[in-house]
Amino acid sequence: MKKIDLEAAVGFFLLIGIFSLGYISVKMGKLEVLGTKGYTVYAEFEQAGGIKPGANIQIAGVTVGRVTGIRLDKNYEALVSIQIDNGVKLQEDAIASIKTSGLIGEKFVQISPGASEKYIPAGGRIRETESAIDIESVISKYIFGKI
Repeated sequence: MKKIDLEAAVGFFLLIGIFSLGYISVKMGKLEVLGTKGYTVYAEFEQAGGIKPGANIQIAGVTVGRVTGIRLDKNYEALVSIQIDNGVKLQEDAIASIKTSGLIGEKFVQISPGASEKYIPAGGRIRETESAIDIESVISKYIFGKI
């Protein structure tokens, strides 16, 4: 009888451990298991410059969303799908910029809020965008004396 109780206790703690690892994996990977918690807007960039799905969206240094997808539109520009948290409203004249954290860090999208009283609805577009700076082209222009 005592052996069965010991095996049941070990099995119970093993199940708790497996569920804990699964929970930590979902939280650390920032996966959405039970659906999305925000609305989607779009931004067109001339050059996406290394931005990837899952990249952070920041306003004033605070993460307010994630990049959910990137594709080429009919004008041969990068159309970036951005999921913004429900509590955050973007003004119509907001500006989206692709930035790099640190000198060679990961890319993220920084949104500078506007002053308009109208907001971008779900499925709307951010009209003003600034593409990423291509360091290679800046260095080549400097080397060949075009700056």
